[in-house]
Amino acid sequence: MPSTFPRILRLLPLLFLASALHAQADKYSLYQLSGNYSWLSNSIDGVPGARQPLNGWDAAFAALRWHGLRFKLDVSGYRGINQGAPQHPLFIMAGGQYNRRFGRETGFVEGLVGTGSMNRNWLPNQIPGQTASFSAMAGGGLDTRLTKRFAFRAQADFQYANFNPGLVLTNPVLTYLVDIHGLPNYFTRVSTGLVWNF
Repeated sequence: MPSTFPRILRLLPLLFLASALHAQADKYSLYQLSGNYSWLSNSIDGVPGARQPLNGWDAAFAALRWHGLRFKLDVSGYRGINQGAPQHPLFIMAGGQYNRRFGRETGFVEGLVGTGSMNRNWLPNQIPGQTASFSAMAGGGLDTRLTKRFAFRAQADFQYANFNPGLVLTNPVLTYLVDIHGLPNYFTRVSTGLVWNF
């Protein structure tokens, strides 16, 4: 019966390699998962004189760190009411995030593009409007390390979305365009929460 000792010796280099890779992952985590409270500066139907910020959530996943650059997927949703209409925007965006570490803090900048969706009756007095829009976002923030794996995140972003009034069908033949001047296209988004680095 052959001895198991030589087999164990052959596995020893693999154990050293695994521990070295684990130490590298601790220093520069490959993935980030964050969950945040998010504030949007205006409701989607917030015309001058009727502006109302929206509260919501933001979840993001950043992966595959390469020279400080990561691929990022960001999903955010908001709830509120303005001018008698529910405001329920949902944004799904993807892009890049660049990180730079400064002691305990890690600063980052990001650029994302994607899509936004709205409930159908989002215009004043619950008039139907378009429910989809291109969206883009640029901004950045700061992660302050709390433990080896967790950090507190504070970030601010400048966001573009273009939800337009739609065509209203009054009968099978007659349609008309809802015309509302001053609908916002540019928003400020501020988020705070926790980041898990793994």
